[in-house]
Amino acid sequence: MLLLGIETSCDDTATAVVRDGRDVLSSVSTNQDEFHRKYGGIVPEIASRRHVALLSAAVEDSLDRAGATFEAIDGIAVTAGPGLIGSLVVGVASAKALAFALYKPLYAVNHLHGHLFAPFLDRVETPPYPFLALLVSGGHSQLVAVDSPVQLRILGRTHDDAAGEAYDKTARLLGLPYPGGPELDRLAQTGNPKAHAFPRHRPADGSLDLSFSGLKTSVRYYLESEAGRDANRADVAASFQAAVIDQLMTRLQSAFERDRYRAAVVSGGVAANSALQAAVRAWSARHGVPVFIPPPKYCTDNAAMIAAAAFYQQGSARVDPLALTADPNLSFSIHSRTL
Repeated sequence: MLLLGIETSCDDTATAVVRDGRDVLSSVSTNQDEFHRKYGGIVPEIASRRHVALLSAAVEDSLDRAGATFEAIDGIAVTAGPGLIGSLVVGVASAKALAFALYKPLYAVNHLHGHLFAPFLDRVETPPYPFLALLVSGGHSQLVAVDSPVQLRILGRTHDDAAGEAYDKTARLLGLPYPGGPELDRLAQTGNPKAHAFPRHRPADGSLDLSFSGLKTSVRYYLESEAGRDANRADVAASFQAAVIDQLMTRLQSAFERDRYRAAVVSGGVAANSALQAAVRAWSARHGVPVFIPPPKYCTDNAAMIAAAAFYQQGSARVDPLALTADPNLSFSIHSRTL
């Protein structure tokens, strides 16, 4: 089954051709960092206009690289939400038009579901069900029990900032260039993670929920204090990063203590973080739990993961091209439930 994937939920214009939910024949992605850098963050109107300018060429490019034609495609998968409404509309409208004109099936994919299936790409061995997914990105941080491709249970989620959002905001406090998350990770590699005892959110009710707003605020107050004005930025970055990873790993461990899973998956943009990967792999070695982390190119937003999710969720993802609308607040899944 050959699927054309389209992903435009934020500022990456991405297309891909994927066979049977695993074999990536092409994956094209164009980021807009140079257009947003001077604003220190993503400007929605600019993002949507860039998608309009780039998407048609990106679709043609992905087909050319895959050696495929529109006629050979078995269906079209598109991110329907959540995300920036202007960006989503561009991808959804294009996918609807293609599916209608070509008489091809259309699959509407939740962006977060795409991240869950990113570890299935370009792999012979894939995560066995049920697995526990730690989904950490710029807009979302969740612990998800994946019992099957369409049976998903949210075990915990952030109360405020997502992990990636906290990284970007803290990087700005440290004066690092946009996008800040990767820059903070690089700076932290030269710092002492024990230099500052920044707080870790530990819910009293024993829930698996997350919170990073207090940590970010603590870093801000420290940097604004007399002691923080001359602080070593690398030490601050490393200490902040240690607090984030400690919270994530504590929740991951707690989830495994409460239920049995055959594997752990770490996905989303923050999954590319070097310190988080090291912590997860060390945890895996200690506990004998297989861990699946996508390559960096599939951690960040991409269309291959959208095509993969559509393949594994086929029946539940297929929609009428004329009825599909973009939804910036799309719920996690009509099949999921929150514990």
